[in-house]
Amino acid sequence: MANGAAPPLAIPLEWQGLERSSVYVNIAVLKETRAHERRVALTPSVAAKLIKLGGRLHMESGAGAAIKLADAVFEGVVCLEDRQALVGAADVVLAVQPPALDVVEAMQEGAILISFIYAQNEPALVQRLLERKITCFAMERVPRISRAQAMDALSSQSALAGYYAVQLGSTHLARILPKMTTAAGAIGPAKVLVMGLGVAGLEAMATAHRLGAVVEGYDVRPETEAQALSLGATFVKTGVDARGKGGYARELTAEEQTKVAAVLTAHIQAADLIITTAAIPGRASPKLISQAQVAGMKSGSVIVDLSAEGGGNCEDTQPGKTIEVGPVTIVAPLNVPSLLGEDASELYAKNQFNLLALMMKDNVITIDWTDEVLAQTALTHAGKLVAPKPAAKAA
Repeated sequence: MANGAAPPLAIPLEWQGLERSSVYVNIAVLKETRAHERRVALTPSVAAKLIKLGGRLHMESGAGAAIKLADAVFEGVVCLEDRQALVGAADVVLAVQPPALDVVEAMQEGAILISFIYAQNEPALVQRLLERKITCFAMERVPRISRAQAMDALSSQSALAGYYAVQLGSTHLARILPKMTTAAGAIGPAKVLVMGLGVAGLEAMATAHRLGAVVEGYDVRPETEAQALSLGATFVKTGVDARGKGGYARELTAEEQTKVAAVLTAHIQAADLIITTAAIPGRASPKLISQAQVAGMKSGSVIVDLSAEGGGNCEDTQPGKTIEVGPVTIVAPLNVPSLLGEDASELYAKNQFNLLALMMKDNVITIDWTDEVLAQTALTHAGKLVAPKPAAKAA
């Protein structure tokens, strides 16, 4: 880690059973300040659950304004303008995006932060967490095991992104997705190709199929074929197996990329709408569609690139922009879950609540470091980086 941070350590035995005792657990919720972010880490329905769990809730005023949630709808929650005072008295701080450095500086030493972090992109923030001895649970580190599904924020947010990608793509097409028979004759259906069959890709396929499109799916992991077929899609086979660690695909070799491209080109250039979803948190997105392949696509076809945060899956993608490359439209929105901020906030708040429920009992925070979910999700504790044990395979 940069700036002389201590190397990662396994969780010591003496950390097991750590407690922060008080009459209640003081929980602070931040207002998001980063660009393109509309979500909030607390919703009224989840606030009631946290209070029942033993939390006393304080929220930064206007935290829900971007999704039209006024402070007054958060019953039992005290809203404050001063974020420094808000976090300064908190045992637990909840947020969506990584907080600003001054927020961490104002937190109590030994307090808990729960949010997305993406440590590879936030070295200064991680260093401050270490210096302040903050116990940080990074939501992107929730292990992909059956028991942790209710806390898996990456999956809950990706499902919404996959759904939205189809809606977004259809608004840029000059044709409809389903087959429609009229007195003047029949039109449609459109052909939709989904590339990358993780949570977002599977939801995109399911949505496109429900809307009546002819759907194809592609992924470098051949075991996703059964999932594609179960959703009414066909699967594009390339003969390359690129299964990687942690449920993600590994990078392809140059030879494999050439082999895959030869098969995919025909499918890419026959599609009306392509949705790409291949992304690995904290790393650059793999390139799935070349400039040459785009140049040969049908006139009026559309690409929705859901991996724009990591640079995009298409060589022509310009993150955050909608552009035209010849007769092809490439849409590359940033922070897509935030565009569905109301539902995204609800799911994210529930994810965080389920994580907190593992450590909040009888108005006391007790972190059981033998719990696989907590151990895997923790990023920093007591001034050290936490190096979790390898997660068990999902059931």
